[in-house]
Amino acid sequence: QVQLVESGGGLVQPGGSLRLSCAASGVIFSINSMGWYRQPPGKERELVARISSGGGTIYAESVKGRFTISRDNAKNTVFLQMNSLKPDDAAIYYCHLVSDYTGNGYWGQGTQVTVSS
Repeated sequence: QVQLVESGGGLVQPGGSLRLSCAASGVIFSINSMGWYRQPPGKERELVARISSGGGTIYAESVKGRFTISRDNAKNTVFLQMNSLKPDDAAIYYCHLVSDYTGNGYWGQGTQVTVSS
């Protein structure tokens, strides 16, 4: 059983910044990757950023240059630094973890990010 606990969401004005955190706990054999997805109202959930066990990163085109994903392997924690936020960034952001050995995926509870004047 793996639990993902997120924090850092909230309300921010356009152009502002937020830093999301996601800490994984429980039985973890080996982490293949951790990442962030988001789901705006009425839209499909989409990948925002992902970081692999080797440190490689993937970003959605819409957030490149503005968002940065990072990790603390010792604490099984992943971060998402979000700068220059736009109204289109408003969504529920979900943390995701993929187990290397089992291939199982786990989701966080989601944290609301609102970008509004």
